[in-house]
Amino acid sequence: MNLKSEELFIINAFKKCLTYFRTTIKYTFLVIISIFLIITAVAVFYKPTYAVSVNGEVIGYTENKSQLQARINDYMEGNTEEDIAFAQIDSVPEYTLCLLKKDITANDEEIYSKVTENGTKYYKYYAITDDKKEKVYVETFEEAEKVIAELKKKKSQNQKEVGIVEKYDTELKKFTSVEKCVSKLYEAPKVTYVANNANTQSVVSGGNVTGSSSRKINLGVALIKPISGIITTRFGSRGYGHRGLDVAAPSGTPIKAAAGGTVTTAGWNNSYGYMVIISHGNGVQTVYAHCSQLLSSVGQSVAQGQVIGKVGSTGYSTGPHLHFEIRVNGVLQDPQNYIY
Repeated sequence: MNLKSEELFIINAFKKCLTYFRTTIKYTFLVIISIFLIITAVAVFYKPTYAVSVNGEVIGYTENKSQLQARINDYMEGNTEEDIAFAQIDSVPEYTLCLLKKDITANDEEIYSKVTENGTKYYKYYAITDDKKEKVYVETFEEAEKVIAELKKKKSQNQKEVGIVEKYDTELKKFTSVEKCVSKLYEAPKVTYVANNANTQSVVSGGNVTGSSSRKINLGVALIKPISGIITTRFGSRGYGHRGLDVAAPSGTPIKAAAGGTVTTAGWNNSYGYMVIISHGNGVQTVYAHCSQLLSSVGQSVAQGQVIGKVGSTGYSTGPHLHFEIRVNGVLQDPQNYIY
């Protein structure tokens, strides 16, 4: 092959390459145009969405799976209702990306309802136990702690046996107020009973007294009658040792402090109902029980004759009256040795 033939060969090869390149460009352009037209057509008639299925069955479509799943998560985490701790659903939904005709709308609300309709809701609450047996229920741990603290403050006989248990259940328990929880759980500590005209003492727990009597001792403080009325039950009577003196009076009659002192108890106390205890110093206390209304508070200093409550029939009572006690260092004294 001479020089002229070589030049001709190169020219022909270049022409073929140029022709191939032009053809490739043309077809590539056609492909791009076709893809663009397809995308345009899809964009006009379809929209990207997610098919939602449960147990393999499509239950609807959503355009925002993150938002829908966030709602379902909130339901399971108990964030949709105030009292719910958490909830369980039968099956977790699955999402599949797909194209949906634009005239078909998403149905997030329907999907959410189907996913949660058979869910199991669990409530969180706290049981207060006595000797490992559930006795009362409260809504919060703070309330349970207050009950325990009050029982310790009152030196309840069972304070070491009382505990708190966190509970979860599908049914919401009936909650009890802190005050009524304390009243129901409280067990009176053992105190010494002293009655009139004898030299012996005996131990009383929970109101039952066995024993006889003792002579009057010096209280170191002068007392006045807290109310005027008819004495219906005397100290040590009723066959089981009555702890104080019962004085009948109309409901609402003002109750006066028998002597000046500091209020150490003012609230509900089981069989005593609403009661007030005043400390007069030197271990001397007076007790006013079955009140219909309390007009004093713990820590308050009261003067002799000051109204501290009103006569009622709360707690274990058969009618309006004042149950009045005198205690000296935990020892019960006969009020009629000092007043009435």
